[in-house]
Amino acid sequence: MVKLNKIYTRTGDDGTTGLGSGARVPKHHTRIAAFGTVDETNAAIGVARLELEASEGEVDKMLERIQNDLFDLGADLCVPEAGKEETREALRIIPSQVERIENEIDRLNGELEPLRSFVLPGGTRAAAALHAARTVCRRAERLMAQLAAREDETVGEAALHYINRLSDFLFVASRYVNDKGKADRLWTPGENR
Repeated sequence: MVKLNKIYTRTGDDGTTGLGSGARVPKHHTRIAAFGTVDETNAAIGVARLELEASEGEVDKMLERIQNDLFDLGADLCVPEAGKEETREALRIIPSQVERIENEIDRLNGELEPLRSFVLPGGTRAAAALHAARTVCRRAERLMAQLAAREDETVGEAALHYINRLSDFLFVASRYVNDKGKADRLWTPGENR
């Protein structure tokens, strides 16, 4: 169990922050930006959950599990993989977490009409909040991919898969809470020319 009894340490006053491995890196490091944006995604999902109707309890439970997973993902990113010589057991996103979110996407999407165009973000307050969370999630994914592309860095494959599936989940969930897609507004290309 995590115990936080002191909130400020002053160790970051020099513009660096500590990773779970003990290494210190600049606060503008891509790894910090990646797990910071994962944290933003989690907060955005928390706001979206406040907008859900009581009848959307199943989606709320899914989002609660996802919020917990996002702390796992942050922990995963906070401790860079050391390769096969990794000495201590670090918390990592695992394939079963990706599979669960895929199953939840399929479960919700099974009740939606197929799309004929892109969806304009909006509709109900909950749907709009989920769309906003999706865009933050996509930014986290871009940062994680940027980090993974560096020769001197690693990001777990399951972590990359998870964040990619999460943005898909948030899209499908936004449609689901938008009266199962009936309240979706579709993009009409060139409508205002």
